[in-house]
Amino acid sequence: MLTDQWGRPMKKSDLARELSAPTLKGVRGLQGGHPAQGLTPGRLAAILREAETGDATRYLEMAEEIEEKDLHYLGVLGTRKRQVAQLELTVIPGGDTQDDLDNADLIRGWLDREELEDELFDILDSVGKGYSVAEIMWDTSGGQWTPTRLIWRDPRWFRFDPMDGVTLRLIGAGGALEPLAAYKFIRHRTKAKSGLPIRGGLARAAAWGYLFKNFDVRDWVIFAERFGHPLRVGRYGAHATKEEKEVLLSAVANIASDAACIIPQGMELEFIEAKITGNVDMFEKFADWIDRQISKAVLGQTLTTEVKGGSLAAARVHGGVKDDIERADAKELSATLNRDLVRPMIDLNKGPQKRYPKIRIGRADETDLAQMTDSLAKLVPVGLKVSAKQVRDKLGLSAPTAPTTCSPRPPPPRHPPRRPGRPCPPGRGPSPWAKPPATSTLPRRPRRPRRHRNLHRRAGRRRRLGGGDRRYHRPADRSRRKREKLRRPDRHPGPGAGRHGRRRTRRKAGPRHLPGPPRGRRGRRPKGQKWRKLNSKTCPRRRRSPILSARAMPSASLGRMS
Repeated sequence: MLTDQWGRPMKKSDLARELSAPTLKGVRGLQGGHPAQGLTPGRLAAILREAETGDATRYLEMAEEIEEKDLHYLGVLGTRKRQVAQLELTVIPGGDTQDDLDNADLIRGWLDREELEDELFDILDSVGKGYSVAEIMWDTSGGQWTPTRLIWRDPRWFRFDPMDGVTLRLIGAGGALEPLAAYKFIRHRTKAKSGLPIRGGLARAAAWGYLFKNFDVRDWVIFAERFGHPLRVGRYGAHATKEEKEVLLSAVANIASDAACIIPQGMELEFIEAKITGNVDMFEKFADWIDRQISKAVLGQTLTTEVKGGSLAAARVHGGVKDDIERADAKELSATLNRDLVRPMIDLNKGPQKRYPKIRIGRADETDLAQMTDSLAKLVPVGLKVSAKQVRDKLGLSAPTAPTTCSPRPPPPRHPPRRPGRPCPPGRGPSPWAKPPATSTLPRRPRRPRRHRNLHRRAGRRRRLGGGDRRYHRPADRSRRKREKLRRPDRHPGPGAGRHGRRRTRRKAGPRHLPGPPRGRRGRRPKGQKWRKLNSKTCPRRRRSPILSARAMPSASLGRMS
C-alpha cells in the first residue's frame, strides 16, 4: 500500500472524485460575508483575534475584499504572483540511470500544458492570505496516472488543527475537521514572517493600511465636494412656521447642485465666500505614503512602482531586492510541487523510488559567453575535459546525433617538414609540404625564385668534381692565399698532394654549402670584377663566392687578411 510522506495510506477511491467541491446547503458555500464594509479599528482587531484562535473565516473574507477595493494593493500583489508564475520550469533527474531519466521525462511531459501558468497563479494565492489549497484531479484513461487539473479551493473551507495550528484540515459535514486525503491536495504556504501560517500572509499587515487609507479617501471625497462652494446662509422671520423653515433649508441645501430655488417672501439667502487656508494636498500625500508602505511590504521596494527620481544605481538596488523576493517565492513553490505533485505522480506510475526528479523554477543563470569561450580556449588545449552537453546548454546550441566531449587539439608535428616528392618514413603520416590533390581548394605553393631552383644540382656537381670549398681568386691574391693554406694544420701537403698542398683524390660528400651571390647572366662576369679565367684544364672545380670562402676560413686567417 502506498503512503505519503506523512504516513497516510493512499485510497484510489478518493483520487477518482472531488473531495472539497462547494455545496449549496453545506458548510462549503460560495457566498460569503463582507466584513470590510464599515470597518473600524476595533472591529479589525476583533477579526484578527478570531483568526488567531482558529476561526479565520472573516479574516479570509476581509483579505478577499481588500484585494477588490484597494487598487494599489491589487496591483503589487498581482505583480508578485505573476512574476513567479511566468518563470521557466525545468526538471532535474534524480540520477544518471535510465529509470531516473524516464521519471524526469514523465514530469517534463506533464509540465508542457497551457493552463499551468494560471494554476500556479492560483496556488500563489497564499502570498496574501498565508496559505492556499489546490485539489488534484487525476485521470487514468491513458494507462497511467496523470493530473488533468489543479483546482483552486476557497481557503475558508479549510482550517488549521487547533492542537498545533499548522496541520491543515478539511471542514466536513457538520463542521467536523477531516484529514486531507493522500496524493489529493497541494498545500502551499508563503512565509512573510515566522510563526503560525495564518499570521504569515501579507493581508494581515495590509489591513491596517487599508483601514487608514479608507478614512483618508472618505474625507478627501467630502473635501472635494465642498471645495470652492461658498457658505450658504438662509434667514427667516421671527413668525415663520415650521413648514416655511423646512422649505428654506431645502433651498439652501440644493442650491449648489440645482443653481436655482424659490423661497417665501420675507426670507433671505446670503452667500459667504469660503476662505481656505493651510495645505490642501494633505490627503493625497497621506494616501501616497500608505501606498509606499504597502509596496515595501509586498515587493520590498518602491522604485519599480512609482518613479519620482533617483539614479541608475538606486534602480539597480531596488531591482535586486525584487529579484531576491522572486527567488524566495520560486523556491517555496518548487518545494511544494516536488512534495505534493512530483512524488505522487512517480509513486502512482513507477512505485516508490529512492530518488525523485525535481522541478526547478527560476530564471536561467546569466553567463558571460565571451569569458567562458576564452577560458575554454585556454584550458581545453592543456588537457581540461569538459562535457559538450554543458557547453551547449550554456551557449544555447542543439545537441548532435551522438554524444561528444570537448577534447584538446592534437599537438603540432614533432618532425620537420619534408620536401615534396620524398617518401615519408612509416608512422609519421603525410608530409605537410606534400603537393595537395587536384581537387583541393587550397592555394598552390608559390614557386621558388629562379636563382634558387638549381641549387641542389650545383651542390651535386661540386661533390662530383671533388669538393666545392675552393674559391676563385684574383691573380694578386694568389701568393698570399697559397701561404695561408700552407699554414693551416689540416692542409699540410702529403702523399699525393697536388697544387697548393691539396690532394687530388676525390673527397667524400661533406656538408652542403650555401650558394654565393648571384652572378648575373650566364657567361658574364659581375661588373667591376677581374676574375681569372679558368677552364676545366686549369681548375676543374667550380668557383665559389669570395664571401662564402671567407666564412669557411679560420678566424685567425680572417684577422690577418683584414
